[in-house]
Order: sequence, then structure tokens, then C-alpha cells
Amino acid sequence: MLRPDLETLTVYSAHPVPPQSDKLDANESPLDLPPILKEKLAHYLTHELLSHRYPDGMYASLRQAIAQYAEVPTDWITIGNGSDELIRSLLVVAALTQGGILVAEPTFSMYGILAQTLGIPVHRIPRNPADWSWDLAAACRAIAQEQIAVVFFVSPNSPTGNAPTVAELDWLRQLPPEIMVVIDEAYFEYAQTTLVPDLNQHPNWVVLRTFSKGLRLAAYRVGYAIAQPHLITALEKVRLPYNLPTISAHGALLALQHREELLADVPLLLQQRDRLYQAWSALSSQFGFQIWPSHANFLYLRTAHDQGLQEFLQQQNVWIRRTGGGLRISIGTPEENQRLQKHFTQFWQTF
Repeated sequence: MLRPDLETLTVYSAHPVPPQSDKLDANESPLDLPPILKEKLAHYLTHELLSHRYPDGMYASLRQAIAQYAEVPTDWITIGNGSDELIRSLLVVAALTQGGILVAEPTFSMYGILAQTLGIPVHRIPRNPADWSWDLAAACRAIAQEQIAVVFFVSPNSPTGNAPTVAELDWLRQLPPEIMVVIDEAYFEYAQTTLVPDLNQHPNWVVLRTFSKGLRLAAYRVGYAIAQPHLITALEKVRLPYNLPTISAHGALLALQHREELLADVPLLLQQRDRLYQAWSALSSQFGFQIWPSHANFLYLRTAHDQGLQEFLQQQNVWIRRTGGGLRISIGTPEENQRLQKHFTQFWQTF
């Protein structure tokens, strides 16, 4: 009774990280919510939340707050249980029975995984390894030869951290209106650049964002999509009822109300990222690994010793992610970064 193609899929599972470890493997914020916000959430949970009642199914207050943050009308916003739910909804409204998706690898794996769960073809093209930009010639061939319904573009990309190039943006802007273009801005709070203004000229574009990164709410699973109202209406039609728990919606609303406090630490994190990048760049030619500048809260490197480096760091209770043929390392607290730098240098001194 099961679809035979599911045999080719594996369950997506994150590796558990032991307590008291430096968890630098998931691009989360290294900082928890401030105590004052936790106190407000605890008060809401204890004194105001009616656990026996469903959430406000339209999430009106949160959508209005997000719209103000994104500087768009409220009817340009829909909310998802993390960006993953929104990606799946976009596939349902734009690709199911309509065609395949186009991605440039390495990139966020869930585009391909979710498409495959729906039986949607996934067309993959390479990136240019010098700067991780799209191979636009290969992209044009895919558009000409395949029935592409959705193009997924990440700004900045994960796991490589690169920002869009002028050529990439020009290419996206000339795509025909029957192709949906999804711009994933999960790391917007770190990159501080956005393509939301382009939505006015491109009714086939959707911008995705999340509260899981810069706004520190990974445990609450809140994402949102920004698009012109006709696309938002389509997404609302396939959205599951009450898809976001009441406490998650309230947590996201509090995060936006206190965003200046939450985002005040972003410059320090970016300074830490650049400091690690400079230190590792100085070692790269000596020990033969490659590292690239990043516009997000992580760094990406490739080495012939990626498994050895990952295992060595795990022995020191530092956890990183091996993905896309390289190592993606999230930026932690200053103390975590100091330990990371110490152990990173120790590994190369063994050669």
C-alpha cells in the first residue's frame, strides 16, 4: 500500500549533541532569550494562555507585527510552522502536477527532500566553487530542457554563506512569470539585505524568513512567507488549521516587540565570525584547506581531512556539521569560539 519511491528516501534526523557540548552544528543563535522575555512567556503561559482553546487561526496580531517588521501590507504575510511547512505548501500550490524544482547545490537540503516526498522531480545544477555562485549556463539549460515550476534561491546560501551576485539577480528577474521564484532569507538578520522590494515587480516571487536564527526562537518553530496577496491566498488555502501553537505565536510576537534587544548582539557575532575567518584564512594555505567569506552566522570550509577534523572536534565536545562536501561551522559565543579556535589549531598541529 506504500509508494515504492519512498524506499529511496531516508528519515531526516539531527544527530543528538551531548549536554555541556559546544553546539555549533545547526546555525542556531548561540544566545538564549533574555530572562525578561522568558519571564513574560512564563507569565503568559501561567496566567493568560487558555490551553483548552485553539489558537487564533488567522494569527492576526502576529501577521500584523511581521508585516510592520517586513515593511509590507498585512495581506502579504502568511505564517508557517517553521520555514519547512511553508516550503512544502509552496510545492503543493506551484509544483504538484505542474513540474519540477530547480536548486543549485550545495544548498539547504529540505527543498529536495520535501519535493521528493511529494513525488516532485528535483533538478540539481552545480555552483561555481570559487565563489559558490550559480552555474547560470547550466540553469538556463535546465529551464530550456525541463519543466521547471519552482526555482529555490537562498540569500545568503547555506551551507556556503555566499550572497547573491549581480548576475544571479539579473537572471532571477528575467525568469518567466509562470515559474515561481522562492527567495529564502533565513539569515536576513545577519546579512541585512533583502529582496522584498522586488516583490512589487514580480508577482511570481515569494520571500521566506524564519524566527529560528537571528530572533533566537528555533525551539518555537515559526516561519513566514512574504508575497503578493494572490500567492498568500493560495498558501492559506493549503495551510493546516491552527498550524502554529499559541505559545509559539505569542513568543514570536514578543520577539518582534523586543527585536532591538535581541538583535543588539548580532554585530558582536559577526565580528567573531570575521575574526575566525581571518585566523583560518591565514592557516589555509599552509595546511591546504579552503575557506570562504560568509554573510551569515556560520563559516564553510573544505579539506581532505573533513571527517578527521569533525571527529577531532567532537572529542573536544565541539560539534560541527559535515554537509555539501565540506564543513559548516556555526558561530558561537565568544567563549565557544575561543575553544573552537584552540582545538581547530591543535588539529592542524598534528600534521
